[in-house]
Amino acid sequence: MTALSVSTSSVASLRADALVIGVAKGPKGIVLAPGAEAVSEAFEGKLAEVLTTLGATGAEGETVKVPSPAGLKAALVLAVGLGDAAEGGYGAEALRRAAGVAARALAGTKKAALALPAESADEVEAVALGGLLGAYSFGAYKGEGGIKEPVGELVVTAARKGSKDAKAAVERALIIGEEMNRARDLVNTAPNDLNPKGFAAIAQAAGKEHGLKVEVLDEKALLKGGFGGLLGVGNGSVNPPRLVKVAYTHPKAKASLAFIGKGITYDSGGISLKPAGHNETMKCDMAGAAAVFAAVVSAKRLGLAVNVTAWLALAENMPSGSATRPGDVLKMYGGKTVEVLNTDAEGRLVLADAIVRAGEENPDVIVDVATLTGAMMMALGSRTFGVMANNDELRETLHTVAGEAGEQSWPMPLPAELRKGMTESTIADLANMGERMGGGLVAGLFLKEFVAEGIDWAHLDIAGPAFHEGAPFGYTPKGGTASAVRTLVRFAERTAAGDKA
Repeated sequence: MTALSVSTSSVASLRADALVIGVAKGPKGIVLAPGAEAVSEAFEGKLAEVLTTLGATGAEGETVKVPSPAGLKAALVLAVGLGDAAEGGYGAEALRRAAGVAARALAGTKKAALALPAESADEVEAVALGGLLGAYSFGAYKGEGGIKEPVGELVVTAARKGSKDAKAAVERALIIGEEMNRARDLVNTAPNDLNPKGFAAIAQAAGKEHGLKVEVLDEKALLKGGFGGLLGVGNGSVNPPRLVKVAYTHPKAKASLAFIGKGITYDSGGISLKPAGHNETMKCDMAGAAAVFAAVVSAKRLGLAVNVTAWLALAENMPSGSATRPGDVLKMYGGKTVEVLNTDAEGRLVLADAIVRAGEENPDVIVDVATLTGAMMMALGSRTFGVMANNDELRETLHTVAGEAGEQSWPMPLPAELRKGMTESTIADLANMGERMGGGLVAGLFLKEFVAEGIDWAHLDIAGPAFHEGAPFGYTPKGGTASAVRTLVRFAERTAAGDKA
């Protein structure tokens, strides 16, 4: 894991393998961003000219390396593009992405200093978090030399004035970055190494380490309790399901949140088998559970004055002689019956059980997170998650909070007319499928059926951004991304501060 620290020393005096500065696109060529002054001085005012000669344009994500001259203790200068020059300062997301690009470009080095334009505590945190996320790599299955080690240490430069706030900002970034990278590791782990029992054991270990209360319902307890959704999905696998509760309580909390995560550790589609080309990345179908797990651990480590409980609905969806069939009827936790028309619409079944169970503890808000539907990806693309809710204010709040945290989201409706297709089952209370068009909204409406009256509930469909299959960009790697973690943590922070709107 990359170490993270803050320094108020002069940029020129920092001893490091590389010194990172920002450059931007100006109307007449590249512009040096704030933070690069001492470096420019070491180059006798010709740094922009040198970088331009080497092909730098300041475009977002661009990197150019140049050996350091006398006057700098760092061996190398790395200029990273911020995009268009901004007179009023660069946004937090631009700083996160630039720091992430730099950290990834410096894989294999021991120490790098980030002298990006970060004056406020929020900007310092953005640089620190972007760097830590960009440094991430997953090499669990690579042989020796098969992957470059991430940069060993990142030092974020800050002004002496406000250094206490800067140190607190870096500490917050370290906590959130470490937990996001934990979530990424879980998503990237091969499904033969992460089944429901194994995931539950990881949660128990984290609970012991951080002082969280963890309860695990195994297949016997689920059967006794009547968790028909979890059992129905897990019936086809030799790895039985689990429902894991991870609880954080604060003595001064005035509100309680329940975060529920879909945790299908591998989704073959079951009897409704996915076609070739659609199942190779289905280890990521537990990204929702990874996100809520990371969020509750973050809340504890940050000491937020709010009670947060994560519910991990864990199962493996496999075809076999014991698997649930299309046409079977499941009796869900709480008593509702569901006719299963498609076993590949399994996430809503495990979430439904968890939503009812979480509702019994009467939280102020329930937020579920799931890689639930391909329809949502078709609607919003691969970088934006959908937000649905039974309360318009909550939906807008989560959309706003996501933006504050640096995540792309979009509010989506729950049209009442789409409910009809699910309620027309002739043999059960509901069917797990409805109209084909608007499938992401139909899934949200299905989950809404299981929310107790009087509880505010929201659904985040992270099917698009949870797993990135393309080339890395900004601080986003190939593979698991830890989508929704920052949104959940920011929502918990706002709730702790008494600001739900």
